[in-house]
Amino acid sequence: MTKPQAPSANLVGEELPEDRSKVLFLDCLLLVERLHRRMLDVIKETLDREGLSELNAVQALLIYNIGDSETTAGELKTRGYYLGSNVSYNLKKLVELGYLSHERAEHDRRAVRISVTDQGKQVCRVIDTLYEQDLEELLSDQLISVEDLRGLRRNLRNIERYWSDKLRFSL
Repeated sequence: MTKPQAPSANLVGEELPEDRSKVLFLDCLLLVERLHRRMLDVIKETLDREGLSELNAVQALLIYNIGDSETTAGELKTRGYYLGSNVSYNLKKLVELGYLSHERAEHDRRAVRISVTDQGKQVCRVIDTLYEQDLEELLSDQLISVEDLRGLRRNLRNIERYWSDKLRFSL
């Protein structure tokens, strides 16, 4: 059985025939993957422009996703944001660079609580500003609407829930 190939490049707004739902589905999956990589490229360019070139985009997102909370590496992995060795390496590096602080939890000396330092909060502000500017431009250029975003979020969450249930219940 040959694996169907998703179109390598669809023009913006190009419609696929209804009977090609598998191709459409695969194209959507590839787009999500490409969008994530492109977002990382935009973040890295922004970091470099802001004089934060010692950080990579994954590390900046890690800092941003921790934000004002205090967490553990295990909690970050459980949330599904990062893989085990990846998060451990990046957390260690970010502590060394001064963007994160860590200390042993009082109730369980094995657990290490991680929080963002003042230096890390600067990174959060940079990423937050980038996201705000991108959203403002997308909306003002009418490339997407708030209603489009609601529908997109609903659909992506449905797919995430479907795959999570599939894994959880071995469907």
